[in-house]
Amino acid sequence: MLTMQGRIEEAAALLNSGELVAFPTETVYGLGADAENPRAVARIFAAKGRPETHPLIVHFSNFVAARAWAVDVPREAERLAEAFWPGPLTLVLPRAPRVPLAVTGGQDSVALRSPAHPVARALLAAFGRGIAAPSANRYGRISPTRAEDVRAELGRRVALVLDGGDCEVGLESTIVACLGGRVTLLRPGAISRSQVADVAGRVEDAGAGAPRAPGSTRSHYAPGTPLVLVAPEALEAELAAARARGERVAVLSRRAAPPAAPSATWRRMPAEAGPYGQALYAAMRELDAAGADRILAEALPAGEAWAAASDRLARAAARERADDGLPEAT
Repeated sequence: MLTMQGRIEEAAALLNSGELVAFPTETVYGLGADAENPRAVARIFAAKGRPETHPLIVHFSNFVAARAWAVDVPREAERLAEAFWPGPLTLVLPRAPRVPLAVTGGQDSVALRSPAHPVARALLAAFGRGIAAPSANRYGRISPTRAEDVRAELGRRVALVLDGGDCEVGLESTIVACLGGRVTLLRPGAISRSQVADVAGRVEDAGAGAPRAPGSTRSHYAPGTPLVLVAPEALEAELAAARARGERVAVLSRRAAPPAAPSATWRRMPAEAGPYGQALYAAMRELDAAGADRILAEALPAGEAWAAASDRLARAAARERADDGLPEAT
């Protein structure tokens, strides 16, 4: 049996030959290809069933390697990389001429990240170049946080899955664009808006002119079972109504199951935001496999700590699968 180092060397060789390799990051598992090989990048889109207009995040071992892919690196981006790389932050910068359009979805910007997971870092060191990697799942579905999730989603579409255990963060990276003299939050993640603002100054919300960003379609991160957000105070009434209709339900809640819910598949979630986010996707997969008619997800508290998890639940609950040309990523 190969050691992890042997598996990493095998993965680097597969990437060099144009194959796809799934690997863990601290956020979710990524589906990786040689970012400089358009044919390999095209295999990502085919494996995921994902529109080719959706840009990818390119992963690097450090800021020096990443900045070569940007034609301009504002001081704010440098400070953010110094503060949070390696880690769960993606920077969107003006793309350099060398960057393949297959990676950017035709945009003039490119998304760059340096992951913190030791297996991801070892793979990047062994490969020696950028690895393009969205989340290792079928397009629009729940992101994988365990190696077995990747195998269940993609099967033989991926040449090798590096098993690095459960992802520590469990939700995709915070995405920040540093373009045109503005710092814009495109997607919430483990690094909060306040943390970004403390380093970069004023942070704006994404508007109509913002670049397309990973995981920003109206419906995303979605189980096959319809998921409905329910206010905490309305959950028991919703359970009673479902029972009266003869409906099978699964429940995602931070509370223990009440006596009135004996027939529901109940997943009690952590009470704190960090552990909740880490457990969310695995819990959604568990409930999706329960054979329920609907998943009732208890809405989360307001506040910055819960912003990323609330964003993912809201997108999972959106019923329309709009194709907005927005990308997925780690």
